[in-house]
Amino acid sequence: MSKVSYYTAEGLKKLREELNHLKDVERPKASQAIAEARDKGDLSENAEYDAAKEAQGMLEMKISKMEETLANARVIDESQLDTSKVLALSIVKIKNQTNGMEMTYTLVAESEADLATGKISVNSPIGKGLLGKSVGDTAEIQVPNGIMKFDILEISR
Repeated sequence: MSKVSYYTAEGLKKLREELNHLKDVERPKASQAIAEARDKGDLSENAEYDAAKEAQGMLEMKISKMEETLANARVIDESQLDTSKVLALSIVKIKNQTNGMEMTYTLVAESEADLATGKISVNSPIGKGLLGKSVGDTAEIQVPNGIMKFDILEISR
C-alpha cells in the first residue's frame, strides 16, 4: 500500500520538473553510454558496458519511485488550514527554553525540507514534536542528545 504524501504547489512542481529531467535528459544519456560501451567489443569482458547497464537500472528505479511518489502526492490547500494548531505548512516561531534562542521554521513534506531556508520536515523529531501544538504550549521533543523544550510563540501561514 502506497503512502500519500503532501506537498505545496511549489514542491510538487519541483518534483515534476526533476522527473521530467530524468526522463528527457538522463535516460537518453544512459542509453547513449550503453551504445558506446557496446561498440567497444566483446560484451562478456566489457566492464564499461556492465557499469552503463547498472547505471541505467539505477536510473530506471529512481524514475519509477518518483512516478509512484507523484501518483500518491496531494497538494495542500493552505486556505483550509487551521492556524490555531501547528500543522504541515505552518510557520512556527519557537523559543528554546534552555538557551533562550528564538527560531522560525516552516513545517513541510520530507522531500521539501531545507534547513538553510528554515523548512523542516514534519517527519523530523522537531517537526513531529511541534505538530498539534498551540500558541503558549511547550513542546518536549526527544532528540538524539536528550529532551529539548520549546515554547510555541507564534503560528502563521
